[in-house]
Amino acid sequence: MLDLVLPLECGGCGCPATRWCRQCARELAVRPDQPHLVNPRLDPGVPVFALGRYAGSRRRAILAVKEHGRSDLIAPLAGALREGVVRLESWGVIDSSVAFVPAPTRRFAARRRGGDPVTRIARAASLHVVEALRSRALTRDSVGLSVLDRQRNVANRIRLVRPVRGDVVLVDDIITTGATATESVRVLQTHGARVVAVLTLAHA
Repeated sequence: MLDLVLPLECGGCGCPATRWCRQCARELAVRPDQPHLVNPRLDPGVPVFALGRYAGSRRRAILAVKEHGRSDLIAPLAGALREGVVRLESWGVIDSSVAFVPAPTRRFAARRRGGDPVTRIARAASLHVVEALRSRALTRDSVGLSVLDRQRNVANRIRLVRPVRGDVVLVDDIITTGATATESVRVLQTHGARVVAVLTLAHA
């Protein structure tokens, strides 16, 4: 239906007549030294890895999935996530038995977006996904909030809704200040999970 209403264009650069062009595919590809270890302003206490900067085609693709319903871009983002997971396994950071817990999202936002994009991307990457976390009511959208306000916004507002044990990787689309990752890791560890890393598609 969208194809009948909107012109077909690349979700990364707007190039016409294609959903995802070769140039954007090259930009999203995971290089031999990726994912990179990054240092968010709030330290969750575990290694944080990101596949690239929140810029260019990567940023536009993530926004297109989250805000414009471009479900056709889940596949390339999932492919990059899968490559990053394989790289971490080859480095010995994680092993094949690890569970991947999507960072929590607000129910309202998930409904508006037709489901949680991070969960959809992780599932499309053929990862062992456990939807263990959920944001409590009254948690605000973090866009535009300062580091302190982001920290206050999520403090005690992330809850465990499904038990998870053993090694866990928290997965998210973007890491900015690290507030959500820090609170998510705390909740998981409090309930017996061993969080070995955070992995994101991008860092801002």
